[in-house]
Amino acid sequence: MNYPETLKKLIECYKKLPGIGEKSAERMALATIDLDQDILNTFSESIKTIKEKIKFCEICNNYSESDRCEICNSSSRDKHTICVVEEPKNIIMFEKIGTYNGLYHVLNGLISPLDGINPEQINIDSLLKRIENDDIKEVIFALKPSIEGETTTLYIKKMLTKSDVVVSKIAHGVPMGADIDYIDSLTLELALEDRKRVDN
Repeated sequence: MNYPETLKKLIECYKKLPGIGEKSAERMALATIDLDQDILNTFSESIKTIKEKIKFCEICNNYSESDRCEICNSSSRDKHTICVVEEPKNIIMFEKIGTYNGLYHVLNGLISPLDGINPEQINIDSLLKRIENDDIKEVIFALKPSIEGETTTLYIKKMLTKSDVVVSKIAHGVPMGADIDYIDSLTLELALEDRKRVDN
């Protein structure tokens, strides 16, 4: 369909979002036209100001509107445990579960020599300083089960060999209901490593 130019531009904007194709962008653009003006004003204002207001927490690199995020500022969090993640959006997933009450540290990347990403280019130094200065007792790695994730975990673990901190990582394994024939070798390897004893 030959949409008006303004609508075409909006569709193209929506298509720039991850996972949004032509049809989805069209539906979103058409739905935008039907929004009440007050909602539309709030929507557009939020988009305009997000880059101005959202920054990285100076401690953990999480998204924040102030120098420190709500998690780092909270007095109710376990200040002796850090969960290491790749991106700020990973924190959102853990917080939705609601069972983890420690702190976080966002690396903003993973070590990947093939892609030219070295340890110095991600937030490893700041993590090591936190562990050394903030009386951290345990570091939990919650990185993706990939070559890059494992490489990053092993690198940081090696840097902590002289430390008394407990190093652990979240379990990676075979999804419930999955067929073993279709599981990749790395997932199977990690599932074997993270196996649990079955009590009688």
